[in-house]
Amino acid sequence: MTKVAALIFDVDGTLAETEEAHRYAFNRAFSEAGLSWTWNQPLYRQLLKVSGGKERILAFAPDASPELVAALHNRKNQIYTKMVASGQVSFRPGVESLISSARAQGLKLAIATTAARVNVEALLGARKAFFHTIACAEDVRKKKPDPEVYALVLKRLDLPADMCLVLEDSANGVTAATALGLKVVVTPSLYTKGQDFKAAAAVLPDFGGITLARLIELKG
Repeated sequence: MTKVAALIFDVDGTLAETEEAHRYAFNRAFSEAGLSWTWNQPLYRQLLKVSGGKERILAFAPDASPELVAALHNRKNQIYTKMVASGQVSFRPGVESLISSARAQGLKLAIATTAARVNVEALLGARKAFFHTIACAEDVRKKKPDPEVYALVLKRLDLPADMCLVLEDSANGVTAATALGLKVVVTPSLYTKGQDFKAAAAVLPDFGGITLARLIELKG
């Protein structure tokens, strides 16, 4: 078994169950802008197949102007980050323990997400300092399922794919990571349950009760 030298985390749905907060923030931004748009859970589940908040708005409203999309997305991010700051979003079970164990054993930690940096940093807070590198939407041209964000993280870590383990929650994330030969352990989130995870090394309900050693074993 090749030594694991780094854990690479997705953010939304993986570190924390964030998507309901994002959905609420989108809907409030729409309402404040005088729009009658409402994203209910079934619709949002479909929209999440598209990576990126601006991209989701355009998937829903293809004729929306770039200015409107940008304004809605910026306001949505403001609402979301305030929700995070007020404690309405917390890490998923086992995540903090896993991060602590990885740090104690000298593993590098990284973030590979196509979420906006402002949202990622709001969620991480002081934990941002724990991560060797954080790659976000602003760092890449193409979003998951394109592997660009994972390629960037591997370059920054200066590690081969077989020495890293990816933690994801979505089929788009699995596709992006496995395209580069990365092994992925999936913890499906509220909105990704039922997606196709056949390419993953393992699928777990969450990281609660899972030791770092066991997680690395699952990599194979």
